[in-house]
Amino acid sequence: MAKHLVFIIGEEESTATLIQEKLQKSWGFEAQAFTSGEAALDALEAYPDVVLLDIDFVNAGGAGFIKEMKQGRPDLPVIVISDTRQIDHALALLAVGILDVLLLPIDENRLHIALRNAVNIVQIQRETARLRERLDDRVRSERLIADSREMQLIERLVGKLQKKDIPVLLSGERGAGHEPVAQAIHYVSERKHGPFVEVSTTIISPADLDVALFGREAGASQPRRIGAFEEAHNGTVYLDDIAELNPQQQEKVLHAIEKKHIRRVDGKEDIRTNVRLIAATTQNLKESAKNGSFRNDLYYILASYPIHIPPLRDRGPDIIRLAERFLELCCSEQKVKPTGFSREAIEAMYHYPWPGNVDELESAIRQSVMSAGGDLIALEHLPVATRPFKDASMELETEGKLFHDNKIVSLDRIKEQAVRRAIEISRGNLAQAARELEISRSTLYKLIEKYRISV
Repeated sequence: MAKHLVFIIGEEESTATLIQEKLQKSWGFEAQAFTSGEAALDALEAYPDVVLLDIDFVNAGGAGFIKEMKQGRPDLPVIVISDTRQIDHALALLAVGILDVLLLPIDENRLHIALRNAVNIVQIQRETARLRERLDDRVRSERLIADSREMQLIERLVGKLQKKDIPVLLSGERGAGHEPVAQAIHYVSERKHGPFVEVSTTIISPADLDVALFGREAGASQPRRIGAFEEAHNGTVYLDDIAELNPQQQEKVLHAIEKKHIRRVDGKEDIRTNVRLIAATTQNLKESAKNGSFRNDLYYILASYPIHIPPLRDRGPDIIRLAERFLELCCSEQKVKPTGFSREAIEAMYHYPWPGNVDELESAIRQSVMSAGGDLIALEHLPVATRPFKDASMELETEGKLFHDNKIVSLDRIKEQAVRRAIEISRGNLAQAARELEISRSTLYKLIEKYRISV
C-alpha cells in the first residue's frame, strides 16, 4: 500500500526536518521538506496528499503562494502552522482555502489527527472522482451506440472535445440522433456537472421561443420565467433545429455566446451566463449563410467544430443494438418482460432503409412491443412498412381498405384520422407527427385547431 505524501514548507530547515522525521519514522508517512517556494511548486507533480505550511513562509510570499499552489489542485489540503501572535493572520487564510491551523508549540496528537483528517478527505475526494468518472463513462456509453465505423469516428470526435470548451454544430438528417451526440459531448466535458438544457425550435411556437431561450421578466399578469441560457449557466444549451431561429433570435444567441450575457424578454438588466452551445440542423447551414437566411458570423462560430451524423441506413451494425435498447426501454414502460427478436424480424430491421432514422426505429419497436404483448417479437409484429415487400403488400391488401359497404369516406375525415393517429403514435411529439405526415409544423397546428384535437 502506497504511503501518503506530505510536503513540509517553511523557512526554518531544522523545524521542517524534525517534522519530516516524525512523520516518516513514527506515523508511516512519506515526507519531503522545502525551504524554497519555487522548489515546492516544481515538486507538485509528485502529487502530495497534504501540505504543512509555516505561517512565516506565507508572510514572506503572501497568500498568493497558497493560491498558486492550489491552482492546479484546488482540493489540495493545506494546514498552516502558526504561533499565537499571528493567529489572526493564519485564520484569515481560511478564506483562500486552507484546511486547518495548528498552533506552536505543535501538539503531536493534534498534528497526527489533523494529518489523518486531511488524508481521509483526500481519499473521499478521489473515490468520488472515480465514481463520477465511472458514472460518466456509463452515461456516455448508454447515450452513444457506436458499433458502426461511422459512429466510432463520431465517438472519437466527441472525445476530443473533453478539454475544448467551444461551440459545436451537429448536422444530418432529421431523427439521425443529434441529441445523444449532444449529451455525450456534455458528459465528457468539464461542464458535465452543470445543467444540460435542450430547446427544440420545432415544438415551440415562434412567439414563445424568445421566452424559452432568454426568459421573461415578471409583469403585472405574468410570472418571471428563466430561459435556457440562464438555466444552463456553467453547463450546456442544446439548440435543436437552429435554422428555425428568426434573424432577431440569431442575433441574441450570437450575443449570448460572444458577450456571455443575456437579457430577459421585458427585462432591463443584462444577466451574466456562461454556457457551451451545441446546435443541430438538418439544413445546409453554410448555404443558408450564403443566401442570407442565416447569419454569417453565427454560422462560422458554430462551424468551428462540425460533426456530421450519418443516417441510420448507413450504420448497419448500430441498427440491432439500438433496437435492443429501445426494446428494453419500451418493455419497462409497458411493464412487460423483455424477450427479443426473431431471426426474420432482425433481418427485416437490418435491411429496411429507415427514412425516419433513429426516431422511426424507436417508434417501430414501441408498436412491436404493444403488438407482441410480451411474446418474442416476430416479423408480423413489426410495422407493415418495415417488412419485406411481399409480406407488407399482403397485409396492406387485407387491412388497408378504407371503404366498406359501398360507402365513401370524405377526404377531410381521412385527413382528421391521419392527424389523430400520427399524434397518438408519436405520443404527442408534434415535431415527429408533422414529419411523419410530411407537413409543416404550422399546418399541423392549424389542423389540430380545426379538428379540436387535444394534445
